[in-house]
Amino acid sequence: GLSGWIRTAQSERVHDHMMGLIHRQCIDMDLAFYETPEYFDHLHRARSEARYRPEALLESIGGLLQSSITLVAMFAVLIPYGPWIVLALVISTLPAFAVALRQGRRQHAWRLRTTADERRAWYHDWLLGAAEAAAELRLFGLGEYFQSSYQALRRRLRQQRLDLAREQGLAQARAGLVALLVMGAAMFWMVWRALQGQVTLGDLALFYQALSQGQSGMRSLVDSLGQMFVNMLFLGDLFDFLALEPQVVDPAEPVSPLLTGAVHFEGVSFHYPGSRRLALDHFDLTVPAGQIAAIVGPNGAGKSTLVKLLCRFYDPSAGRIALDGIDLRQLRVEDLRRDLTVLFQEPVHYSASVGENIALGDLETRAGEREIAEAVRAASAEEIVARLPEGQATLLGKWFRGGTDLSVGEWQRVALARAFLRDAPVMILDEPTSAMDPWAEADWLERFRGVAGGRTAIVITHRLSTAMRADVIHVMKEGRIVESGSHETLMSLGGDYARSWARQGAAGVLASV
Repeated sequence: GLSGWIRTAQSERVHDHMMGLIHRQCIDMDLAFYETPEYFDHLHRARSEARYRPEALLESIGGLLQSSITLVAMFAVLIPYGPWIVLALVISTLPAFAVALRQGRRQHAWRLRTTADERRAWYHDWLLGAAEAAAELRLFGLGEYFQSSYQALRRRLRQQRLDLAREQGLAQARAGLVALLVMGAAMFWMVWRALQGQVTLGDLALFYQALSQGQSGMRSLVDSLGQMFVNMLFLGDLFDFLALEPQVVDPAEPVSPLLTGAVHFEGVSFHYPGSRRLALDHFDLTVPAGQIAAIVGPNGAGKSTLVKLLCRFYDPSAGRIALDGIDLRQLRVEDLRRDLTVLFQEPVHYSASVGENIALGDLETRAGEREIAEAVRAASAEEIVARLPEGQATLLGKWFRGGTDLSVGEWQRVALARAFLRDAPVMILDEPTSAMDPWAEADWLERFRGVAGGRTAIVITHRLSTAMRADVIHVMKEGRIVESGSHETLMSLGGDYARSWARQGAAGVLASV
């Protein structure tokens, strides 16, 4: 009926509103939050409670109002028989109210303690059904291992939940016994008065009905108050999550960059939150506007950290990073990021059409087929798109029906096209050829200088065959630049670069540093 429709509409609107708040918060949070388990604990609880706690709180308030109306009417009937009856009725429900508050706090504390276990159980459940893990689970026979881990976690969580429920049941039984004794005493007193002729049998029947309804109303009131208390405790987790504040924020008086694309790192030191190890240690680097600079070095040298700092996902612990001579902290975050286009080391595989995957690189320009085709050519991905059944309209990925999956290298070139679509003065490519075969790499490198088109380009790579095409090569080691120069200059120095080139092979078969 109408009430059911209203309830459904209210539930859906509240749920969508709360999820909108959570999604907005996820978007606004610093990247640092995503690198801590505490953030994911917060997020897990917030998502869980947002689904039904607001609606449950509204229902508790409705139940509270309804019970209050019933109680007022019953109290009006009982008071003439003696005000102490009303007081006794209230006192009889106090143990139940105390039980509700105590169990609510214990349930909430248990949830806080077990969030990590719940998330781990969810993770094992995801692994057992995820396409990303399917091959390894079968090859290494990991299915039963993760299934057993999941079941062990669920057994522990289930037993703890049952223990809480048993304790709650026993406590409620004791509270109910107190209420029963009070009601029995009141009825015994009223029956004694009837036997004495002080009240009529009609009064006795009315008293019984009013007392019974009053006690039922008090139970409903206590239940509603207890549920409100519990819901507010759990909603507190949601509001705690929504109260998290990013540290990377816009300045009070932002400055506009000159858009030449000159990049400067000046004495930059940085360590990730929770780590004492310096990812960058008094790091200095200048990339003039329009230059193609390659950065090479071993794993852990801090190369990808440069990308995160230049995008201002983090602020440096010390030193200064400037774009066009302006400290990044003086720019609006949105303006800064509009001036950058980035291929990340692990680009996202969006389950969308080829055209959508590429257009996501610059939604503001509303790129059409021509612009997308140009980005495809810049990424040397024409043959890939041509082989797909519907060209740019082909749905990629296997999440949805009709999708076509790509190889790792093909996905990388789609991501390259997405990066090239944005006409930003600074281009940052983190391992742009790591998944390309030698033929694809050679073809792309031939085109790259034309694609850069005079823009400032920073290419982070392990492949020295890619680095040697740059205007200047910077060699990183332990968070610092240790060598800089052209390929020929660095080879003549006989340092780290020359030794790495020799290890990668004089025949030109280049692997990783």
